[in-house]
Amino acid sequence: MNTKRMKDPEKVVVSKKLLVPFILITSLFALWGFANDITNPMVAAFQTVMEISNVRAALVQFAFYGGYATMAIPAALFVKRFSYKKGILVGLALYAVGALLFFPAAQYEIFEFFLVSLYILTFGLAFLETTANPYILSMGAPETATRRLNLAQSFNPLGSLMGMFVASNFILSALESEKRDADGNLIFTALSEAEKAGIRTHDLSVIRDPYIILGFVVIVMFVVILLAKMPTRADANHTVRAGDSFRRLFKNVRYREGVIAQVFYVGAQIMCWTFIIHYADNLGIPKATAQNYNIVAMVIFLSSRFISTMLMKYLNSRLLLMVFAMGGMVTITGVILIQGMAGLYLLVATSAFMSLMFPTIYGIALEGLGDDATIGAAGLVMAIVGGALMPPLQGAIIDQGTVGWLPAVNFSFILPLISFVVIAIYGYRTLKVHPKLEFR
Repeated sequence: MNTKRMKDPEKVVVSKKLLVPFILITSLFALWGFANDITNPMVAAFQTVMEISNVRAALVQFAFYGGYATMAIPAALFVKRFSYKKGILVGLALYAVGALLFFPAAQYEIFEFFLVSLYILTFGLAFLETTANPYILSMGAPETATRRLNLAQSFNPLGSLMGMFVASNFILSALESEKRDADGNLIFTALSEAEKAGIRTHDLSVIRDPYIILGFVVIVMFVVILLAKMPTRADANHTVRAGDSFRRLFKNVRYREGVIAQVFYVGAQIMCWTFIIHYADNLGIPKATAQNYNIVAMVIFLSSRFISTMLMKYLNSRLLLMVFAMGGMVTITGVILIQGMAGLYLLVATSAFMSLMFPTIYGIALEGLGDDATIGAAGLVMAIVGGALMPPLQGAIIDQGTVGWLPAVNFSFILPLISFVVIAIYGYRTLKVHPKLEFR
């Protein structure tokens, strides 16, 4: 008799027969992570080269994350009517078009053209996120769904790191508008209009080129997914009854509050990663050097994501969400009150606590939704609009110069602090108040 214990199939995060499709879909997480984090530093880059305010420069984030809010519901309805694979292909096509539009945007040197390009690019990302997240959740037992999504999401920061590396080493460091004199002042602001025009043409081409390359990479990925055999849900209901789904979702308190928590989480993440450069700049650190702190933050984020995914094997994901949110509250309070490098270090450290939040909120909110999961996923992707709404508000605070006795850039992090409070409350309520499923 074979006494070797068989592994419980319900405890397997990804089965062998779904490993290749899982890897292919997981690679998409890195692909949109790259887009997110090559774009974040562009707020500071456009502010200088286009000579615009913090508020207007933050429209980069408004356009980028506004695309999610616009396209999430149409993407969900498309996927519901057709299939996960077709949704992914449409997403990749829109992603490529948006990236390639950076070429004419740079030719015309119009800031609004860049915004339109980013807006279309994120139509594609909305399709990808609305499709890939529930697709990953469906690739196995419900008991391991949140762990599976956290595992897939762990590769998102790898793409983010690559985006940050490209932004730092091939964009920010190559910008002529960022050169400074011996006293640390920008030379660009003192130049004649003719000299500025030449530098602007050069710098916009520097910003353009990585997006063009990205567009062709996405086209290659489109072909790979098109030719690959991907799993389908045999029990999937392709009948679109969006109204019924919306009514059921609205009555689901855990889901409804999850969408709210996700709005605040994405806002906090984008604010912390976008304005880390402004925080460092206030300490006299050049943008290219400041971007290195963003890279360190992402390494910490990535490491913490893998650690937290491992911890979920032993600890309730709701408890971890609450504890991590409280940790973020502590570090961001230091960011606000401490003026100096210690505040910058705490801002970098905040990424450790943000690491598990997006997939964990996502997984908890979608638990037990059945056929409503596709529409539910769209609501959670729409919640990414927090990344569009909050950075301009933070930019408006930073433009004030000072608030009370604090530099405005320090005080502006009151917005991420509020966000972490909301997330901690959601973690507590899903742990202690809302009816819980039997599995994590």
